[in-house]
Amino acid sequence: MAVELAMPKSPNEPQVKGPEMNDRDYINDILTQEKYLTSGYNTGLNEMQNPQLHQTIQQILNDVHQSQTQLFNLMFQNGWYKMKAADAQEITQAHTQFNNYKTQFPSFH
Repeated sequence: MAVELAMPKSPNEPQVKGPEMNDRDYINDILTQEKYLTSGYNTGLNEMQNPQLHQTIQQILNDVHQSQTQLFNLMFQNGWYKMKAADAQEITQAHTQFNNYKTQFPSFH
C-alpha cells in the first residue's frame, strides 16, 4: 500500500472551486514558472562561453532554485502538494534502472 506524504489541507481552501484563482492557484502558477525558468537557464548555461555571463546566470539559476524550493515547501506545508512515499522495492527498482543507464556512457566503463 502506497503512503502519501501530505500536510492537512487549509480550512480556507474552497471545496468546490469556481473560475476564480485562490492562493493555491497563484502559488502553483508561480512554481510552474520557476520550473520553466530553471529549464531555460540550464539550457543557456550549457551554451554560454562568456565566463562573466556564465557566472551571473549561474547565480540567477541558483536563486531561482531556492525560490522554487521555498514555493514547494509553502505548498506542501499548506497541504496543496502531495507526494507518494516510495517503498523499498520502488527505491531498489529506480536504483537498478539508473545504474543500468551508466553502461550506456563511455566514461562509466
